Amino acid sequence: VKSEPGLVVYSCTGTPSDCIKLACHGYVPRRPDLIIGGINHGDNSAVNAHYSGTMGVVFEGCMKGIPSIGFSLDNHSPEADFEPCAPYILRIVEQALERGLPDGTCLNVNFPATPIYEGIKVCRMARGEWTQEWEEHPHPRGGNYFWLVGSFCLRDEHPNEADRPNLTEGYVAITPIQIDMTDYSFMKTMQESWELS
Repeated sequence: VKSEPGLVVYSCTGTPSDCIKLACHGYVPRRPDLIIGGINHGDNSAVNAHYSGTMGVVFEGCMKGIPSIGFSLDNHSPEADFEPCAPYILRIVEQALERGLPDGTCLNVNFPATPIYEGIKVCRMARGEWTQEWEEHPHPRGGNYFWLVGSFCLRDEHPNEADRPNLTEGYVAITPIQIDMTDYSFMKTMQESWELS
């Protein structure tokens, strides 16, 4: 825990959601106005949001009823330039604090790996999947190890509406995500037509 006038920084190890739990129940002197995850090296667009530690922070904050936003840059390089993200992050945070977020909804924001952005698009999560997700290599001490690699295959009938294609086109992609993943339409279908009793 580091404290300076006007600044309090908390750091802990463990899963991202555990860090939020610990901070909110053990260290933060009052309920946070906002929780931010990131900035992540590499994007969290499309299904990546489900695997993301950065978004784990955001999901935990959202489940606690705190407005929460995840920021990610589509660049894995140690020399990645985060500077172009700054004014956009400031604007998005200002808007979230001013207007609020619906209960159970958080934001997933992805920045393209370009020095200048085409603009901002509010869009849905792209549909797709990872293929050839790992490589197997012999371990020097025996056995094998697996290295995550793979490539993302877009399988989306309307890509212009989705985060991943817009990110590729140079836009900052903002996706509102709900914690409740229930498919209410299919739930109704099951209730009305499935023979379960």
